[in-house]
Amino acid sequence: MNRTAKRHQKKLARKAALKQPGGGAAARSLSLLLGQGVEHHRAGRAAQAEAVYRQILALDPDHAEANHLLGVLAHQHGQLDRAADLMAKAIARRPGYAEAHNNLGNLLRDQGRRGAAAAAYDQALAIDPGFAMAHSNRGNLFKDQGRLGDAAEAYGRALAIEPDFCEAHNNLGLALHGMGRLSAAAAALRKAVALKPDYGAAYSNLGLVLHDQGALDEAMAAYGTALALDPALAEAHGNLGLALQDQGRLGPAAASITKALELRPDRAELHNNLGALRKNQGRLVEAVAGFAKAVELDPGDAAAHSNLIFCMNCDAGFTQADIYAESRRWEAAHAAPGAARAAPDDPDPDRRLRIGYVSPDFKRHSVGHFLAPLMANHDRRQFEIHGYAEVVNPDAETRRFQDLADGWCSTVGMTTPALAARIRADRIDILVDLAGHTADSRLAAFAGHPAAVQLAWLGYPNTTGLSAMDYRLSDSIADPPGPGDALHSEELIRLAGGFLCFDAGLETPPVAAAPARASGAVTFGSFNNLAKVTETTVDAWARILAGAPDSRLLLKNRSLADPETRERYRALFAARGVDGERLEFHAWIVTPAGHLGAYERIDIALDPFPYNGTTTTCEALWMGVPVITLRGDRHAGRVGASLLTTLGQEALIAETVDGYVAAAVGLAADLGRLVHLRHSLRPAMAASPLTDAAGFTRRVEAAYRDMWRRYCVNS
Repeated sequence: MNRTAKRHQKKLARKAALKQPGGGAAARSLSLLLGQGVEHHRAGRAAQAEAVYRQILALDPDHAEANHLLGVLAHQHGQLDRAADLMAKAIARRPGYAEAHNNLGNLLRDQGRRGAAAAAYDQALAIDPGFAMAHSNRGNLFKDQGRLGDAAEAYGRALAIEPDFCEAHNNLGLALHGMGRLSAAAAALRKAVALKPDYGAAYSNLGLVLHDQGALDEAMAAYGTALALDPALAEAHGNLGLALQDQGRLGPAAASITKALELRPDRAELHNNLGALRKNQGRLVEAVAGFAKAVELDPGDAAAHSNLIFCMNCDAGFTQADIYAESRRWEAAHAAPGAARAAPDDPDPDRRLRIGYVSPDFKRHSVGHFLAPLMANHDRRQFEIHGYAEVVNPDAETRRFQDLADGWCSTVGMTTPALAARIRADRIDILVDLAGHTADSRLAAFAGHPAAVQLAWLGYPNTTGLSAMDYRLSDSIADPPGPGDALHSEELIRLAGGFLCFDAGLETPPVAAAPARASGAVTFGSFNNLAKVTETTVDAWARILAGAPDSRLLLKNRSLADPETRERYRALFAARGVDGERLEFHAWIVTPAGHLGAYERIDIALDPFPYNGTTTTCEALWMGVPVITLRGDRHAGRVGASLLTTLGQEALIAETVDGYVAAAVGLAADLGRLVHLRHSLRPAMAASPLTDAAGFTRRVEAAYRDMWRRYCVNS
């Protein structure tokens, strides 16, 4: 039974006799029957309950309670139209029937008729302001709309009336979690399970909050309790899968999410989560299938749709035209152009400008290597800097970015309209998206055009697909002028000297000697995300290993902690004639210095394709490791060429797969050149535009100023 109906059945049965007209023997008989029906209903004996309600209606076709409760049963059986008719009939007989208005609201909510559902809940509360369940259900509706602050307030009202309302504590915990208030969320969920120790769903939700707090062992224990209480709880299986994934146990994680899908194959979120796990394992075909299924089941799931688009960038089977078309479909589904473009009070082309950076990556993340130099070097006489941070767990890097900003806003829990309104209120002139179709992006907020000028840069290597995104920063190597411009919703602004500036950070080890110098055998390596290490890439790397018979290949990635993932890659190489003994796998290294130090173990870095590395390429070059790249047919496949051109290392850029293989094999055979590159790359990089933060910032600021002047002229 629907929890919101079930909670009031006893109360309803007690009231029934008093509410029947008359009060004679017939009324008492109907009241007794109603009590029997409610008991059957509460015990889950739906057929018996329905039979009793029908018996009552045969005697009194307009009986309010019987019509209402029969409607509740119909709702539970998915007969939504019939349920609506029965509840309407109950309300017509007794307009002051608060429980019927409340459950009609639940039905309308399930039909997606949010406005009508809100009206039904409001009517229930107008009749009975102390109806805690209706306040809680109103909160659920707010939560559906992303109005988490309003949802939390509604749950609070329910709890002020009924402090032991464990479902409201659970729902309050979920709302607070969505708002990023993790400690308060955990407290609410702990209260829910204290009140109801067999509340499996609340334990699962508590595990989710503990997971986000970094208390992984406690989260696993909470999921274990949830599943011990209810082995069929799909959410707990799915959440356990996410925790196992964070532990690097990808095989068990996949099994857990698959179990959740067996229980709830209709849950789009589970298909999305399995797709994300498969992506991390490098199983791209399965990842794309998972994301596509999530979008099919829930066309409104913007995150799953973005995940699908991101994966298309990794797969050579999708063209730039395919990616552009899907990005435009994303806009149509999730970010159709809305409000008029923000109009600043003072369209002076030369005044100080307010720049807003929107990102989920204001934390320890690869984006920081490229964003921090820009934010630190902005001319504050000309630019006022604001950060909009979708960061649930702030860290030391978050505080560093906050210190670099004049204004700061945590966007966690903010609805898209609320975020757009905040940006307008901050009077941002130029708004920069740093995430695109990557995790936790706030891309939809740009559709409302909250800033006069909007552009994309850095975090995502392709068009956003948004009509409201005016520009995208790139360069002439990553995005050569030509037909490709038409496959972007934005105007491409090509920066001279490259579109990136790299800061290796403070914990940088010295460059070590080339390992081949001591061993006589070259070690190739890649530290890239496994989503980029596709079978197409493995084909080329196997050919390289065949061409350099004494060489080895070292792969490093967080997902390689998983035995199943390691064995899959070992099998892929074995199928191409590469002995497993020539492969070395390493997982995540916690400290930045330890991570960079791992480059001491490789002689030559191999850039994956069609989606190149960016941070990994810069790190390798900084550590004296040359990178062989293949110039691709789209931005994601030309970043390596852009970086190496900026560094003056065009000889490391191949134009064909055959050329890529030949370049890697040739370099492996030239120990003298390897040693020279080992000791010359860092000084060359330090003297190049690739690390010239001040010069890069001036070029970006000039681009911003030009965009602003164009806006002023056109407005």
